[in-house]
Amino acid sequence: MQTIWLGGAEWVAVLRIGLGLWWLESWRHKDRKGWFERGTGIAWAADIAGEHRWGVVRTGFHKIVEPRPKLIAYVVVYAELALGLGLVTGFLTPVALVAGLMLNLLYLTLMIHDWAEQGQNAMMALISLVALFAMAWQTWSLDAAFGLFL
Repeated sequence: MQTIWLGGAEWVAVLRIGLGLWWLESWRHKDRKGWFERGTGIAWAADIAGEHRWGVVRTGFHKIVEPRPKLIAYVVVYAELALGLGLVTGFLTPVALVAGLMLNLLYLTLMIHDWAEQGQNAMMALISLVALFAMAWQTWSLDAAFGLFL
């Protein structure tokens, strides 16, 4: 593989770190007080799920999220932080990539009517797949430093 400036493994690491920064920005701009104290994030998602064209989304949201809105709010917000930190530092990278892919697919499914959200989540999912299959933890990562996942 020929590349400019960096080698292939380094460019994949750049992609991984960029995805991590994207997750950190998603966490940073969330109104955590609104999510945790007023339930704004889950209420917004409930409105979307309630009008969703797929019954499985409405049913799943009703059975899984609605009974525990505060817990799910914390899980979503801190999952984004953990994903960002894991990908930027390259710590437990394959776990973060798979978890991020699953979260993006969940967001993509929930937001099936919103083209802007679909684009963002589709691109983040694609980056996760490329980084996973290219083993993006080989360079510039704590995983490489500790000899994990080699």
